[in-house]
Amino acid sequence: MPDLTELMPIAGVLLLSVASPGPNFALASSTSMSVSRQAGMFTGLGFSLASGLWAWLAIAGVHVLINHAPAVHAAARVLGGIYLIWLGAKMLIGARRPLNDGATAQDAKTAVFRRAFLVSMTNPKAIVFYGSIFSVMVPANAPLWFNAAIVVLASSISACWYCGLALLFSHRLARDVYRRLKVLVETAMGVLLMGMGGRVLFGR
Repeated sequence: MPDLTELMPIAGVLLLSVASPGPNFALASSTSMSVSRQAGMFTGLGFSLASGLWAWLAIAGVHVLINHAPAVHAAARVLGGIYLIWLGAKMLIGARRPLNDGATAQDAKTAVFRRAFLVSMTNPKAIVFYGSIFSVMVPANAPLWFNAAIVVLASSISACWYCGLALLFSHRLARDVYRRLKVLVETAMGVLLMGMGGRVLFGR
């Protein structure tokens, strides 16, 4: 029967996964700077929900379906790539628009939460991680409390990391720099997201 010490390597791998650069990082940092700290926190919570759901799906054995049904993986890859390209194009188009300091209404919170959740759920890196590496580390026939602890751990680590990024990038100094370099930053972020989307679609 697994014990609490077996959660430590799983926690380490989860932390390395969320800390690696990717579309989640780009979205969390840009939202925190361009909208507000609160919007950045809701973005982090969207990523957190997706991480917990992915962990639960991996434990439930959905990785078996993904690994043995290439069409499912391919569909997720195409959807994820197209969504990242769309987000990047949207950011490019809005790069020259004035900064909207009032974008903290409830609809904005819901929008950034939903966007973060969708980006994470269609991220091929998450599919590969939770569908292979992560699922191998989870002991077979683990008790319910252990599996529940893993789901909570995945969600908590993601929330701490991305909400921490929100606190960092929404700092007054960061936002002041962003105001001066808005066009440059949003153009770079847009190109980055579109490049990631293209890599997802056409990379091997």
